[in-house]
Amino acid sequence: MKKRSKRYKAVAAKVARKNYTISEAVQKVKETASAKFAEGVDIAVRLGVDPKKADQAIRGTVALPHGIGKDVRVLVITKPPKDDEATAAGADHVGFQEYLEKIQQGWADVDVIIATPDVMGDLGKLGRILGPRGLMPNPKSGTVTMEVGKAVREVKAGKIEFRVDKAGIVHATVGKAAFEQEKLVENIQSFLSTIVRLKPATAKGTYIRSIAISTTMGPVVRIDRAEVAVH
Repeated sequence: MKKRSKRYKAVAAKVARKNYTISEAVQKVKETASAKFAEGVDIAVRLGVDPKKADQAIRGTVALPHGIGKDVRVLVITKPPKDDEATAAGADHVGFQEYLEKIQQGWADVDVIIATPDVMGDLGKLGRILGPRGLMPNPKSGTVTMEVGKAVREVKAGKIEFRVDKAGIVHATVGKAAFEQEKLVENIQSFLSTIVRLKPATAKGTYIRSIAISTTMGPVVRIDRAEVAVH
């Protein structure tokens, strides 16, 4: 059993075993952010889906209105003239063959990879390296596109990608504990609205089963499912 520190026990005591409204939950995670670094705020949503079924393997993107408080490092793999467009949009790394070779050698010092369709034949061969790290570009998430400039700007502005895991849970970072309360609330509401919009027609029973948020080093704070309207 994991041994908890005195710091953790002290802040955990501030959180009751109950479900909070989104606003109350945000207030709690801000109160329990006590690490010596800028803690992120993470969300976990347990869904009533079967990820093994293709039509229930939830994945998508959402442009959080206030970003996540992090400088997202973007690599664009493309060929001229699209490389100039990516550079002008603010991509941190842009290129083709040289980056394929770097990735093959184990380099992956980026948060998002965007690619044009014409390079996917070559990039796809690196799926065993990029897939487990969640870095493989995908048309459904908007990271395989000819509009690389637009894609880079959206990611830099706070667009995040998410997908359900094998246990039926969607994890994401929705900001920093240092954010103003209202900004965190709006980010969470935007994220949950997107999850609801992606509800598969074939999903049976309760769709949103539980919602919880926490800081990087803090205790879990549960959110009342009634806060999310699911039709």
